[in-house]
Amino acid sequence: MRLAMWSGPRNLSTAMMYSFGARSDFAVIDEPFYAAYLTLTGLQHPMRDDIIASQPTEPQAVIDGLLGPVPAQKPHFYQKHMAQHMIDGVPRDWITQVTNVFLIRHPARVAASFSAKYDNPTLADIGFVQQAELYDLLTAQGQAPVVIDSAYIRRDPETMLKRLCAAIDLPWDPAMLSWPKGGHPEDGVWAAHWYASVHGSTGFAAAEGPLPALDGPRAELAKAAMPAYEKLRAVAL
Repeated sequence: MRLAMWSGPRNLSTAMMYSFGARSDFAVIDEPFYAAYLTLTGLQHPMRDDIIASQPTEPQAVIDGLLGPVPAQKPHFYQKHMAQHMIDGVPRDWITQVTNVFLIRHPARVAASFSAKYDNPTLADIGFVQQAELYDLLTAQGQAPVVIDSAYIRRDPETMLKRLCAAIDLPWDPAMLSWPKGGHPEDGVWAAHWYASVHGSTGFAAAEGPLPALDGPRAELAKAAMPAYEKLRAVAL
């Protein structure tokens, strides 16, 4: 199985990569289109030069790797993707050849968390619209991709991960509930900026509290993302 997990930033995506990476039957890859995305957009993200130096910048080279031999000859390949990386210039047709799952989180939480580490984020930066577009692309091809809400995973990791495994016809493995502290060997070079919290973890964080109170641009950003989030939430596990 090649499992493409489509997320946005600040959305449990790294913990999910660690969860699948804790299985002995999975290889993992961390945001393989990040360097291509930065090259095509010119965006000045933290550690931009290091990211571009660390990965292929040609989208087709990335795709060839995702569809080629699985690293370490593992049976399965977990691919952590940021939906916002799938911009014009990055082909999308390849996604019909992999198993796709969409990982969603309430826009208010994403807006609050992402804006704390990235100045003046826009709707295009947080992935919700692109998630909905990719979901529509797959359903138009007759597929039924799985959607899972990170809030439910944090509330009851074992139950939700078992449901996810069943939905994608993958045997359950309790190893998914914990991982070693300190990160994963396949972490992207950007982990130094973004992954401090999850590097200190050995499992999923506890259930989240009330939604953050937002005002100004952050509130507008969350409001703009709500239609795409609600669309996917309506079909979530």
